[in-house]
Amino acid sequence: MKREVRSQVDLRSGERVAIGMSGGKDSSTTAALLARFFENRRDVELIGITIDEGIASYRPLGIEYARRLCAKLGIEHRVLAYEQTVGHTMDEVVSLDGEAIPCSYCGPFRRHALNRAARDVEADYVATGLNLDDTAQSILMNVARGDIEKLARLGPHETRQPGLVPRIQPLRMIPEKEVYLYAVLRGIEFHDATCPYAERAQRGRFREILHRLEEESPGTRHAVVSGYDQMRPLLQARYPPAPLNACARCGEPTVNEVCKACELRDRITRLETARALESTI
Repeated sequence: MKREVRSQVDLRSGERVAIGMSGGKDSSTTAALLARFFENRRDVELIGITIDEGIASYRPLGIEYARRLCAKLGIEHRVLAYEQTVGHTMDEVVSLDGEAIPCSYCGPFRRHALNRAARDVEADYVATGLNLDDTAQSILMNVARGDIEKLARLGPHETRQPGLVPRIQPLRMIPEKEVYLYAVLRGIEFHDATCPYAERAQRGRFREILHRLEEESPGTRHAVVSGYDQMRPLLQARYPPAPLNACARCGEPTVNEVCKACELRDRITRLETARALESTI
């Protein structure tokens, strides 16, 4: 993990790293390892950030685990809710748009909120808990969709763009099961639960595909990520970072006039209006 962090970032004195913490095994392990890694670097500050999606049956306990771990590690912990950023909880979104895949909303909302929270605390980097399985799944998903430009933009981020806090991924070459085992053996408490809306996510299908491939050909996950890393410079040369604009609605960075989070927020508003009209008929 130390080698992975050093390969992704060279932290200078006075820099601050925000850690996206859900309270689950991956982000909790990331926080614990970074705290241990930088225990003798008083010039590097860590701060935990939890995004509250507003899922009543799932998120409150995760927030509590993240809060307790931050207290144990002696780092500050902050929470930013979707209600503050997009004005709706995910439970409300699912109620309004039951036909949509919840992750199609939650992904843009979470990226929007995490970047805003990291910028608010003046973080120089955001560390996420993506493990080897997550990384390989993301690569396969973008290949299957033919979204080569998005494939080129996958983290960890090597360049800075105005308004965007670059992300690092300390666990990107560590298998999910090994992260789980490490957390258990080290006594790292974490929220061992699955989002109730995850079963409708497209990622689940790619998780199953990758699991079968790994069973039949051990080392597939590492091969997928290592192969991608070799192709990445070519992809980035073909698709350099696009110029960013300030979203006309919220001011967050976007390649379009209006960011994806605000587009989705507008959709929710239209659905709310339609439902209100139906109730008056």
